[in-house]
Amino acid sequence: MNTITDSNDVDNTVENIKTDKTVLSAITPGTVRTISGATSLGQVFRDTLTMAWRHFIKMFRNPAEFTDVTIQPILFTLMFVFLFGGAIAGDVKSYLPTMIPGLLAMSVLTTASVTGTKMREDMDKGVFDRFKSLPMARIAPLSGALLADTLRYFIATTLTFATGFVIGYRPESGMRGVVVAGLLIIFTTWALSWIFALLGVIMPSASSVQGLSMMILMPLTFVSNAIVPVASMPSWLQAFVKVNPITHVVSAMRDLTMNGDWGVDVVWTLVISIIIVVVFAPLTVRAYMRKV
Repeated sequence: MNTITDSNDVDNTVENIKTDKTVLSAITPGTVRTISGATSLGQVFRDTLTMAWRHFIKMFRNPAEFTDVTIQPILFTLMFVFLFGGAIAGDVKSYLPTMIPGLLAMSVLTTASVTGTKMREDMDKGVFDRFKSLPMARIAPLSGALLADTLRYFIATTLTFATGFVIGYRPESGMRGVVVAGLLIIFTTWALSWIFALLGVIMPSASSVQGLSMMILMPLTFVSNAIVPVASMPSWLQAFVKVNPITHVVSAMRDLTMNGDWGVDVVWTLVISIIIVVVFAPLTVRAYMRKV
């Protein structure tokens, strides 16, 4: 019989017990599966909300889990704007309309990798094994995690725009363009999170998920039009930047916030996001169901 010797393990164990008690109390008799394991859509929906609530509880009881969506967007915005504003645009104010949408894409999209990392951590700790013994839909832990993480994307989006407003950002399209651009990046990030959820299921450890996620995200976010103009890059690099999906996302948000234009980049961003969901959602669900 294994014993817990590390104080952090004790704290995590106690926290998981408290959270799982909350989850168990929220599961009603209507969520009980049949012997065949079949569940109705209504049951799946209720169980998904229950598991999403579990993640909300963990987030609010562990404020450190919010650092990537609270502190990071503010630091990114202040650091990049004041470091590169004068060098690229001549002054900070002129740089803000271009930079804020780019920083928004960088800040929010990088948070998508947390979905896979935390899922792998839960699987390694045996949390999902406990879920299998509960009378709930098998898919609920996965769907609940993906739903709960939309709150993280919303927080990162709001704080990035808010920081921009504080330092002088004034989008020409007004709040309507800001809201639409925010919804677009949240949906795009949610779609991208399916890829990292798949990595969380199939990779052997949380550290490997995090490492591979950064290898994917860092080149895509930095080698784009998010920070510097494409024209300033070498011709061979411009070819990659122009086909980089992040470039379309950034351009779409710039169009929406600057003039409220639903241009081709908005369409491309929506199409790419839908394709990601159509391709990776079934793959993730299939791999997850094999694990549990």
